[in-house]
Amino acid sequence: MTPLTIINLMAATILAACIAPEAVALDFPDGTATPPEVCGACHKAIYKEFVYGFGSDNSYHPTTLPGKPDQPLKMSPGMAGSATGHALAGSGPFPLHARQAEQGGASCNVCHFPEPFTIPDINSLEIAPPTGRPAGKEQGGLTCASCHLTPDGKIRGRYGVKAPHATVQEQAIQTSTMCAYCHSMGKKVSGQQTQTFYEWRDDFFRTGMGRQQCQDCHMPGTMRKLAEESNSPERVSARHLWTGGRSLQRIQSALSLVAVQPAGGANLLAFHLINVGAGHSVPTGSNRRAIYLDVEIINGKGKRVAANDWMFAPWYGARPDDRKYLEEDKQRPDAVAAAQADAQGPHEPPLRAGEERVLSWNPALKPGRYTLKARLTYDLNRYNPRSFKQDQNEFKNISMAIRVK
Repeated sequence: MTPLTIINLMAATILAACIAPEAVALDFPDGTATPPEVCGACHKAIYKEFVYGFGSDNSYHPTTLPGKPDQPLKMSPGMAGSATGHALAGSGPFPLHARQAEQGGASCNVCHFPEPFTIPDINSLEIAPPTGRPAGKEQGGLTCASCHLTPDGKIRGRYGVKAPHATVQEQAIQTSTMCAYCHSMGKKVSGQQTQTFYEWRDDFFRTGMGRQQCQDCHMPGTMRKLAEESNSPERVSARHLWTGGRSLQRIQSALSLVAVQPAGGANLLAFHLINVGAGHSVPTGSNRRAIYLDVEIINGKGKRVAANDWMFAPWYGARPDDRKYLEEDKQRPDAVAAAQADAQGPHEPPLRAGEERVLSWNPALKPGRYTLKARLTYDLNRYNPRSFKQDQNEFKNISMAIRVK
């Protein structure tokens, strides 16, 4: 039988169990490699959110490999362009392009193929990555079971319910610790990539800036049946959307941009970037992600007479990216990944939760009247040439009249 036939048979068995849960006892012999389609037989709405992005504004933008800007990576066949990042992880070229381009084929993406895990303690000083599945079970990437299957073979959730599989009520699944393993690898290093849990815990939650958990923003709640064909009542359920870097709605809500001319008539300009909407740094996660602030001055004839730009991005490692390390990078086992980051440094680090950062610019302008224009652009892969626009989103722009005496 083909893999698709096996999945269909498994899904049919699950569906029968949904209708009469007392008649069938289900387990998960494939562990976290259990295809999402199997779970989708009962949990139809959740499956559609996960795989097709129902209810989100996610939009996949093609990206490229380093040195191959003319060969954009396309979406896998049969994969929705609005699918969640978790559904894409490990599917088709995702995240295989990273290991092929930067790690010589090394299997470093254990977060995309985790074995069942125990939710860590919120106060852990160092959170190691989860244990990865064996190479033969990497296909399919992240699944429903990746998050919901416990080490003892039960399905964790926010409710203790009667179901065709063994279930356990685990309140921690509603907290940010559920996300900690894959979104805070190693020790905390402010400014480094993949530190999102630490950024939320230490910069946002512990400071009293807010009480929201990751799920409050990235998995908004709704009232519905968890399994449509069951006799269970409607309950509060999280939408499995995880809108983030591929959601214009999420990006637009994160940062505020204000431009001022502090001293009337002087050339000095100031740009205030304020993290008003994210409970973590912006940008966060992968070091590939960047935000550009581009500014230009237009004279009365419509001609650009001055321009400047800044890039905000996580560091690749535990120090700021810097071109002075390029020779040293050649001796590293991760030479390609380290070098492409250092080649773009130094640059601005991400804006921490609640941070207001002021950037100053003193352009050489003759006396007169001008228009200042500024825009923020989110780039999913800063290692592409800036001219590659397909994976970029301009999400904020402002303009103001200025006068130089």
